[in-house]
Amino acid sequence: MIAFVSGPVAALAPDSAVVEVGGIGIAVQCTPNTLSGLRMGQQAKLATSLVVREDSLTLYGFVDDDERQVFELLQTASGVGPRLAQSMLAVHSPDALRRAVATGDEKALIAVPGIGKKGAQKLLLELKDRLGEPVGAPAVGAPVTQGWRDQLHAALIGLGYATREADEAVAAVAPQAEAAGGTPQVGQLLKAALQTLNRAR
Repeated sequence: MIAFVSGPVAALAPDSAVVEVGGIGIAVQCTPNTLSGLRMGQQAKLATSLVVREDSLTLYGFVDDDERQVFELLQTASGVGPRLAQSMLAVHSPDALRRAVATGDEKALIAVPGIGKKGAQKLLLELKDRLGEPVGAPAVGAPVTQGWRDQLHAALIGLGYATREADEAVAAVAPQAEAAGGTPQVGQLLKAALQTLNRAR
């Protein structure tokens, strides 16, 4: 079991990072939120979970041990593989998922690509006693929204885009962020911003 990787960031992509560990580049699958905190050439330490399949070994990376633990707990539910678990963490923080399960919030789970109404109901039942209680206080809208532009801009620069491209992408997803109301998800905005940049190239 590889519990974490630590070293300079050698490469960044929309869904993964390469961390240099002892002269070896280790590819780590990450959510956009995790990637937004990484910078090329700078030191990074990611909690990791190794998923072993017959034909592959895939390392998933997380901001901290709590996120990794939730990723592994989500997979104890039937029908949830590593990709769906990662999608759930791309849309919701660990505490938001705990809150959704604790309060039976179907809509929060349906917001995750790949989860429908029936799937959400099944997950709420299966995960009820597994995720535990939320650790932090409920997210308050205002402080979260103030920094989304800066976070998104920094993430795009970190992925190697020019300042002008990052500015344009942030402007392009601003309506989506405003439509999200109180708490736009930086991870989702990053995905949308990358799509607009890919179309422009």
